[in-house]
Amino acid sequence: MPSQFVIDCEESVRKFLLGLDPKRYKQVAARIFALHDNPRPHDSENVTGFPGHYRIDQGEYRIVYRIYYEQRLIVIRRAGKRNDDEVYKGL
Repeated sequence: MPSQFVIDCEESVRKFLLGLDPKRYKQVAARIFALHDNPRPHDSENVTGFPGHYRIDQGEYRIVYRIYYEQRLIVIRRAGKRNDDEVYKGL
């Protein structure tokens, strides 16, 4: 069995998560923590123009992350509303 990945979140993601109501926080956080064992779930997609970046959805939220396979590291780069292109700004 391959070793698990370490997950790190950028500060903007931490602030976003803390602004969610408890129910949504739990849902989004659980989705992020699930990447620990499976960094490429069946519904993950490449982010066009950003090699190594992927996105997954949890309800109305999108999570954008980068995988560093050599370091066994996942960095959560952005999280936000799916219908808001702001989630991709600053990648």
